[in-house]
Amino acid sequence: MNGAPIRGLHHEPPGVDFSRMVVAGLRRRLGDAPPEALARVTILVNTSRMARRIEAALAETGATLLPRIGLVSDLALLLPPGRAPQPEIGGLALRLRLTTLVDAALRRSPDLAPPAAAFDLASSLATLLGEMQEEGIDPSALEAIDAGDLSHHWARNLDFLRIVADWQSRDGSLTEAGAQAVALDRLLDHWRAAPPADPVIVAGSTASRTPTRRLIRAVLDLPQGAVILPGLDGDMPDPAWAALTAEAPGEQDHPQYRHAALLAELGLRRADVPRWGDAGPVAPARNALLSLALRPAPATDAWRTEGPELADLAEACAGITLLEAPSPAAEAAAIALGLRGAVAEGRRAALITPDRVLSRQVAAQLDRWGIEADDSAGRPLNQSAPGRLLLHVAEMRGRPVEAEDLAILLKHPLTATGSDRLEHLAHARRLELELLRRNQTAFPDAAALAAWSGAPEAWRAWLGGLLEDLAAPTDGADLSDHARGHLDLVERLGAGPGGAPGGAIWDGTAGRLARRVADTLAEAAPERGPAPVPAADHARILGALLAAEEVRESYAPRPDVMIWGALEARVRTADLVILGGLNDGTWPDSPGVDPWLNRAMRRQAGLRLSERTVGLSAHDFQQAAAGPEIWLSRAVRDAETDTVPSRWLNRLTGLLAGIGPEAEAALGAMRRRGADWLAQGARLETPDHRHAADAAPRPAPNPPARTRPTELGVTAIETLIRDPYAIYARRVLRLRPLDPLRLGPDARVRGRAVHDAMEAFSRAYPDALPPEADARLHGMLATSLEDAAPWPGARRLWLGKFARVLPDLLTAEAARRIEGRPTALEEEGRLVLTEPPFTLTARADRMDLRGDAVAIYDYKTGPAPSEKQQKVFAKQLLLEAMMVQRGAFPGLTQRRVDEVAYLSIGSGYKAQRVETEDDLLEATYHELADLLLRYAEGQPYIARLAPDVMTYAGDYDHLSRFGEWDDTVSATIIPVGRP
Repeated sequence: MNGAPIRGLHHEPPGVDFSRMVVAGLRRRLGDAPPEALARVTILVNTSRMARRIEAALAETGATLLPRIGLVSDLALLLPPGRAPQPEIGGLALRLRLTTLVDAALRRSPDLAPPAAAFDLASSLATLLGEMQEEGIDPSALEAIDAGDLSHHWARNLDFLRIVADWQSRDGSLTEAGAQAVALDRLLDHWRAAPPADPVIVAGSTASRTPTRRLIRAVLDLPQGAVILPGLDGDMPDPAWAALTAEAPGEQDHPQYRHAALLAELGLRRADVPRWGDAGPVAPARNALLSLALRPAPATDAWRTEGPELADLAEACAGITLLEAPSPAAEAAAIALGLRGAVAEGRRAALITPDRVLSRQVAAQLDRWGIEADDSAGRPLNQSAPGRLLLHVAEMRGRPVEAEDLAILLKHPLTATGSDRLEHLAHARRLELELLRRNQTAFPDAAALAAWSGAPEAWRAWLGGLLEDLAAPTDGADLSDHARGHLDLVERLGAGPGGAPGGAIWDGTAGRLARRVADTLAEAAPERGPAPVPAADHARILGALLAAEEVRESYAPRPDVMIWGALEARVRTADLVILGGLNDGTWPDSPGVDPWLNRAMRRQAGLRLSERTVGLSAHDFQQAAAGPEIWLSRAVRDAETDTVPSRWLNRLTGLLAGIGPEAEAALGAMRRRGADWLAQGARLETPDHRHAADAAPRPAPNPPARTRPTELGVTAIETLIRDPYAIYARRVLRLRPLDPLRLGPDARVRGRAVHDAMEAFSRAYPDALPPEADARLHGMLATSLEDAAPWPGARRLWLGKFARVLPDLLTAEAARRIEGRPTALEEEGRLVLTEPPFTLTARADRMDLRGDAVAIYDYKTGPAPSEKQQKVFAKQLLLEAMMVQRGAFPGLTQRRVDEVAYLSIGSGYKAQRVETEDDLLEATYHELADLLLRYAEGQPYIARLAPDVMTYAGDYDHLSRFGEWDDTVSATIIPVGRP
């Protein structure tokens, strides 16, 4: 072997392809050694992505034997057979066992957190336990913390933390973190006894964890042990470098802190750490600029002295585009354009961002050009088809099935895939239209399904069984019962009637991963113990497990367009690298909330500080920003408020803005390049002028006379006055809006219940109010609400409000019983007009006889129309009074109208009288006849003719394409149909 020795600490600067440099340096050091020499090399990396990338880089050099490549967190590869310890308890089992202990502690201290938080608190305790075992911290360190003024709160927290502190003594099960610590101890003992003669290389780790630092020291002591640090900053002056670790705990949020701490621990200077490869960085001037910009906050005074001395500022900034978008959507559009432009030029391009929302928006924008990016992060399992199905079923268990949830379940793409899927969809569609929408079945159950005859018996029996089991009470069920019951429901749902269990649910990458999660939960569930667990807690645990898994497909759609996480910056490079989402709170991410220990307490205990995560993110940023061409992208505002630029972007722009004209010009050029891409992105969303001319006109359809309606109800007359187009769509085109699927306790339901209760009360007591009238009317409303509103919470709220209205309402009702007698309730009437030939119909809420006169009342649970609205639009009661005077109601002879009023029964009671003089009623008749005659003679049905203050969307606004025109635009008459 004629190459260089494989030994010692080495580094690679930012701006090199680290994986290729590892391979090139290894090849150079092996020299002309035989091929099997490479197979004797062991390379330990920090991520699986790094391992795959090194394998790919080796394959680029030709056919070769591969070295052993493992992870620094999984040392079983290096231990002799049988020496690798196996965890005695898995991660989920540990969290569930801790949940049992936390649940008992919460019962002792119920004011600390709700019972539903037990699993989340146990998860945070499991994380703390793993960190303590990883860092080698004795549990007694928690007892020694000085809480100062927070001693009272700390004492309560310490009761919970003793669950972790006493874990080894009380339980002693070897956790995954504990197994890794034992494996490292055994490996170091093994190496001390028999050091390996073959090369061992640690590549790409920043030594941010204590076990990794121990492993690095041990590797450096081996005869052929080498360590390669990624992204070591060689431009930072020695005094500034030394200041990173001069005082505890050091500048941990600096990108180079981990490297500086490791070198200080080893007693080395940067000059003692040579390069591993021989290729220089692609943008050395930019490396120097970034190094100065990212100095620790106390050392930014160096900007004044060192900033003007920076060389080649124009060259350093020439490859930088600064994109400051007005919104996340604009940012995504511009980024997608940049990626597409790179593809058109034959270059490889990558978006690096920790913001998964932004990455999905960019992927959606790329789809318009048929570009499917290679997304290394995949997508969360809970957003895949099997993940959504598992979670939806879990959330439906243990409570009445709602109509919307059932419709979603039946139309899920994995439902009934074990049987005839097309037949199932036909039955599901009919069920939705007839039972759920038309019949307004809010909580469909097996009985409602059995009474419905719109599908074959076998299908209804299959679905009825599912509905019964979904809604079955789960009181007393432990987590194992929930896991078994849930999986059984999912399998039956996927099978369909008579189909194979599961159907296609477990097919494909996502299906196999979902099944593994479900099986893992079922296996670990006994650790939760036999205590009853609410169904909602089972759904919450399953949701957390599904959200933690990522689905990565095995194929790469476009290897030249990539979407990476921040960690990928250490592994791979591209011709164009876009750093997206550069806002504080995203990059770097906001530190997670520790429910147990604040920063000072963590420092006392020797635990990792939040600044460590910020420093690692800063290192990723420094690596990614050292590429040949980069974009620095952010949105200056999100959906709610203005955003704050990432601290690293702020530093870079602040430095360039303050060190001289050349730097200011470079910054301006960066912004102009970004503005150009934003302008191009905005054009994608801006229609051309020729398209603007194609906007739909305000329609005024003019159908033939024979198709026009010859019968309307009194409530439809208001619609004819305000929005004639709605009458045209409903009565001429016969288009009816679907009834809502999502049913809820809205004003319509409450109004129907109040109408039914008042009708029943008036029929039962037409002459005089009974004793305890308030209790009787209250009971009648409760009965009607049982039928109309199957929501207990809403019923209690409405009954409470109604109880406050009762005294005033019954006082008024008693007075009305003296003046008259409720005679016609929900009475239907028909008035036939001769000119034009037309029938006016009505259904009056209530009409009281007062001798030879009639009083007409209409119940309102919302606000009654104002006097002005009654004169112009809301003519319902005036029309009913006019019909009474003309004998249109068969239950009443032609009579004089004595009183007309709206009875408002809402948050209070109010009777609002309507003026009904004879001349007004006569005028109303003639106005109606004139209105109907105009339409009979050919007046078009203008959309939104007199909307007044109508702010709600009409049922047919989308059909008339309202929005492409507004209420100020003149209507266009559109002849329709054959004369």
